[in-house]
This record gives sequence, structure tokens and C-alpha cells, in this order.
Amino acid sequence: MTEARIAAAARINTTVAHPARVYDYLLGGKDNFAADREMAEKLIELSPGTREGVRAHRSFLRRAVRYLAEVGVSQFLDIGTGIPTQGNTHEIAQEVNPETRVVYVDNDPIVLVHGRALLNGSPTGMTTVIEADLRQPKMILSHPEVRTVIDFTRPVAVILAGVLHFVTDQEDPYATVEHIKSAVPAGSHLLLSHITLDFASQVREEDFTKPYDKSSAPMAPRTHAEVLRFFQGWHVVDPGVVEVVKWRPDVSERREHIPGGGHAWAYGGVAIKP
Repeated sequence: MTEARIAAAARINTTVAHPARVYDYLLGGKDNFAADREMAEKLIELSPGTREGVRAHRSFLRRAVRYLAEVGVSQFLDIGTGIPTQGNTHEIAQEVNPETRVVYVDNDPIVLVHGRALLNGSPTGMTTVIEADLRQPKMILSHPEVRTVIDFTRPVAVILAGVLHFVTDQEDPYATVEHIKSAVPAGSHLLLSHITLDFASQVREEDFTKPYDKSSAPMAPRTHAEVLRFFQGWHVVDPGVVEVVKWRPDVSERREHIPGGGHAWAYGGVAIKP
């Protein structure tokens, strides 16, 4: 284990739930702790379809990354990536173009610990992972590893999948996204997904967000109009910003069955910078 990974491991707080590890548990992963599992089970109690919704969210990411790779995108900046699992961005994109370059960013030290070992990209491409926080976009964009892997004079796909709902209004997520959007050239793409309660009128927001109150990041679900605002100034590709299961569904991919005929509780979309 490298010195950076040893240092990262020493900073992992197992007593406080972290979104990346809760997500890992809901996906059936093993890189989580009791606090993460406890919070995940509270979410499942509130919404029995949580596991299926998370998997549908993940399936959307796979489809959207494949779409971007097939239209010629060869650089990806994946912020808030979470713990590596099957079907990661670099695996999907490098299947289409082995020379694709990918940088993963997450603020949980456990992602750095596991990422360095698991993110083996293609021999001709480049893949790396850094520890940084979406709330500090300047730090991400100026990071030496990011500048080494990503050429910001060429189009970049910025991925913000399932991360912005952990940035509160007080932290001004719109300014953060605009800062990142302004740093990439024309022809770049934004892939974004976000939790919503638009499909859950029976659930009060305070009940839904309560399990996150003691986690490392509170939850801030947003409406369709609020999610659409993140794409402002860019051209949203068809079919628009829609529920994740409705974004270019793949007939060869099994659609997650949400118990009770429910919804995935998440919007997703892709846009291109004019």
C-alpha cells in the first residue's frame, strides 16, 4: 500500500455514515460499515424500492457513459464517483475507445484506498482517482493529476451522478456547477443525475432527509425545474431531463423492478456545451 493510501485509510471515520459507503451497501458491496448499513436500512424502511432505485440510477450512468463514448468523447471527469464497483466509467468508455482518459474524484478516503488498487484501465488509456470535494471546484480543476490526465483544450465529459443532492442550497451548488462548466471548452458534455421527491408525493421531505442528518453530508432533493437549472446555457440532448429509467432505456438491459410499481426517485440528463 502506498503512503497516500495508508494516510487515507487512517482518516476513514467508520462511526459516521458516508454517502459513498451507503451507496456501496445498497448496491450489494462490502466496503461499508455499521453506520452506513444502519442509515441504508432506514432509507429502505422509508422506501422499500431504495435498492432497486439505486441500481436503476447506476444503470442510467452506464447507458449515458456509453452514449458519450460512442459520440466521440474521450475524456471524463467523474466527480463524486463513489467506491469502485462493476461497470465503472473507465470500463464502459474504454470498451468503446481504449484511449479514453478518466479521472475519478471523491471526498471519502476509502475511495482512494480502493480506487488505486481496482481502477486498472486499458494499456493505451489513462485512469486515476483523486481525493477532493465537489464543493471546492478550483482545487479539483487545478489538481496536478487532473491536469496530467485531462486536456482542457479538448472536449471533456463532466459527470455529476448522484452527488449534487449532497450539496445544500446554502453551499450554492449552482455556482459550483457553473464554475466547472466554464472550465471546459465547447463540445464538452455534462452528465448529471439527481434525487427528487417529485415522484413521491406521499413522502415528506423532512422524513426523507432525516436519516442523513447524522451523516457526513445532508440530503437535498430537488424538483425537475431545479435539476434542469444545472444545465442552463447548454443544449440538453434527447430525451431531456427525465426519470433515470426513461433515459434511452436499453432493451438488452433488465429494467429494475421498483416494488409497488414505484419510481427511481431520480432525474438524469446529458447536455452539450455550444
